[in-house]
Amino acid sequence: MSDIPLRIDEPRGQASALTIALAHGAGAGMDSAFMKDIARALAEASFRVARFEFPYMRQLRETGKRGRPDAPAVLEQTWAAVVAQLGDPSRLVIGGKSMGGRIASMVADRLSVKGLVCLGYPFHPAGRPGTLRVAHLRDLATPTLIVQGERDALGSREEIDGYTLSSAIRLHYMVDGDHSFKPRKSSGATFEQNFRQAVEEISAFCRAL
Repeated sequence: MSDIPLRIDEPRGQASALTIALAHGAGAGMDSAFMKDIARALAEASFRVARFEFPYMRQLRETGKRGRPDAPAVLEQTWAAVVAQLGDPSRLVIGGKSMGGRIASMVADRLSVKGLVCLGYPFHPAGRPGTLRVAHLRDLATPTLIVQGERDALGSREEIDGYTLSSAIRLHYMVDGDHSFKPRKSSGATFEQNFRQAVEEISAFCRAL
């Protein structure tokens, strides 16, 4: 596979030795507001952040024609190519939003990366809680942080409490957050608070690796 175009946010201040590579979710590319904001915030926290797009999303950018996500094998191969481009997996944390984080979790052990960060992990498709995507998470060895909205429609706190997950996985819940960490006004929490907390949790997790 040829080189994957990367979008790099350089670290501010005293740079960490780690690079964080992030992939987008199924429906929006690396320039979505969420992806841009999380990359910039982590760069401000002194991490080098690399974003990229899977082939189907690059095709949308180039042709304007939206297609279905690539086959899992293609998505995994893309992640492997990105890790190879960035070099030294022992200094690399991979992950991303929803599908991007899920695919990263499927290759993390094989690619021997330092850590894994999933932002809104899709434990099951929306409305299909019986179709679980957790089998590989039971034996995952890579140190992992999953940042999840408490009422995420693709895996709520109540649902996740019933799953068997690897001891390498740490879960942090966003107060009343949905799949993008947005709470309801009635909760008293704000998206800005949840977003800042997510960045703080990711930063602390990466620094402790």
